[in-house]
Formats: sequence, structure tokens, C-alpha cells
Amino acid sequence: MNSAEADLKIERMIQTQLINRDIRDPRVIDAFRKVKRHLFVRPEDIDYAYEDTPLSIGFGQTISQPYMVAKITETARIEDSDKVLEIGAGSGYQAAIAAQLCKKVYAVEVIRELAEFAENNLKKAGINNVEVITKSGFHGYPEYSPYDRIILSAAAEQIPEKLFEQLKENGIMVAPVGTYPQTLYRFTKQNGRISKERFLNCVFVPLVR
Repeated sequence: MNSAEADLKIERMIQTQLINRDIRDPRVIDAFRKVKRHLFVRPEDIDYAYEDTPLSIGFGQTISQPYMVAKITETARIEDSDKVLEIGAGSGYQAAIAAQLCKKVYAVEVIRELAEFAENNLKKAGINNVEVITKSGFHGYPEYSPYDRIILSAAAEQIPEKLFEQLKENGIMVAPVGTYPQTLYRFTKQNGRISKERFLNCVFVPLVR
């Protein structure tokens, strides 16, 4: 797929899948213009890269549909100076989108082959403010905590307490919670306490320990 063809498909995707479905933040929309999704899917799925669907990336994992990535990103309210932790990097697409909006993303992926896939994809996309870490993210990544934003790209039946401990004061975590289907929540830490807001039902692969 050449760049011009990808740009046309991206614009169609933005209009039909994001704007028509309540995504309004211009910074988020612009991030989707900058990141070519076909660089983050398997070669056999390139023709479907801009469709409104999740796609398999192997190992029982998926790249989320564009709308869900946009909804999570918009809900996280990422700011320019933020340090972001993503749990469940997969192919690197969510990290790539978040990286357009913040200073640094630490993307944790437990499956070594997918971590390598994500690193290669991010390199192809010319994104250099994402660090991919190969380890279980079930208890976060305390080495660079606290984080301004934490994004879970896999579902937790219950959010591990260690993740809340790694969230900055006034920080935000966005996560799908539950079994099937899950519910997308935004958690905000204020005065050491966690409040939560419910957004929508969703389906994510489970968080791997």
C-alpha cells in the first residue's frame, strides 16, 4: 500500500469510524492522520487495515478496531508533557497513537514475539518516543513510575492495586474491566483516592499475567 492510498483510507476511516461515532478531540483525530495503521498489522491483513474491525496479530492477541483506540485515547485526556504507561502493547498501534500526544510512552508486552513486532512497527513508522518493554505488565512497570496516564489495552477482571500506586496524583487510567463483555472505565486519582467513570461496553483479550 503506497502512502497516497493509505492517506485516502485514513481520511475515510477518520470520518466514518471516528467523527461519525462521537470522537471530537482534534488532537486525537490528528494523531490518527499521522499514524498509518497498515504498518501495525500482519502482511496478510494489510487490505483490511483501515476497516472498522479488530485484527489478529497472532498468539491469541489482536490490534483493536480504530474506534476503540480513539475512544481510549480521547478518554485518557493525554497532555503534551505526559509520561504514559501502556499495558499490553500488542503490535504497537495504541502506543503509536498515544506517542503523538505526549512526551514518552512505555509500552509493556509479555509476549516476546509481539514486543519485537511492536518495536519493528514503531521503527517503520518513524516513532522514537516509545520504549517497548518485554515483561508481564500485570503489576505495571514501577521503574519509571509514577505515570501521568496509564492505558490498559487488555482486560482485567479487577485492576491490580499496584497499577493505581504507579499513577500520579491527578493522573488518569483508562481500562476495560470485567470478563465478557467488559466495561471501559476512566479512573482518576485525586488526593490519593480513586474515582471512576463508566463509558461503554467493549470486548478485549484478557490481561496476561
